[in-house]
Amino acid sequence: MSRKIWILTMFPDFFRPLSEVGVVGQVFQGMRGEKFDLNTLYIPDFCDKGFKGVDSAPYGGGPGMVMRADVLKKALVEGVIEKGNYSLDNIKNELAVIFTAPRGTVWNSSTCKKFATEYLSSQSSKDLVFICGRYEGIDERFIEQYIDEVYCIGDYVLSGGEIAVMAIIDSAFRFSEGVLGNDESAMEDSFESNLLEHPQYTRPAEFEGLTVPKTLTSGNHKKINEWKNNKQVEMTKKWRPDLIEKDRK
Repeated sequence: MSRKIWILTMFPDFFRPLSEVGVVGQVFQGMRGEKFDLNTLYIPDFCDKGFKGVDSAPYGGGPGMVMRADVLKKALVEGVIEKGNYSLDNIKNELAVIFTAPRGTVWNSSTCKKFATEYLSSQSSKDLVFICGRYEGIDERFIEQYIDEVYCIGDYVLSGGEIAVMAIIDSAFRFSEGVLGNDESAMEDSFESNLLEHPQYTRPAEFEGLTVPKTLTSGNHKKINEWKNNKQVEMTKKWRPDLIEKDRK
């Protein structure tokens, strides 16, 4: 039986490319790693007033609108729990409900790997539900009652949670067994050991007068590894010195 990922959103079309393109699209098509089904739910389908009834003005005043807790609960219960044949009494053991917001745990490489191990490995038992917020956010009571984990992908504001959710799904699947053609690829990516990736070269051997470093064509694997390690430090000092400082703390 396929594992499931559910997404509650105001804009399901955001996720169509995610399920159709690239290595993550191939996961959802059953072509890489463990098979996952991607299910997007249109939140207004669970509101009598449709699109216009999903949100309401905030108590206490203030700009914008807030997504209603009762509508989100109905979408979760009827759209996910009932449709997916989960047990409402056992929801915490069958589902992990995820929300993205500035208050959340910062989404970085270590968080990503931990998430993939906990939820995307063959030993994982829970399916995932992502709640995509919009407007000024969602009613705090829904967060208190139903959200299990909150993540933040950066110190900036997006118009909605869809892009953040896609970033989480795409990056986490890179650490899921069998997704990448070579599992070591993820281990050599930027941010491993708080370092950027070393420069990469391929054919042609000469481009606009620039040649490939001789070390990389030497066949001496020891020197090649030394070159890569040195370049990682060099690149990080040049472009992201903050990562070096973080590693020293």
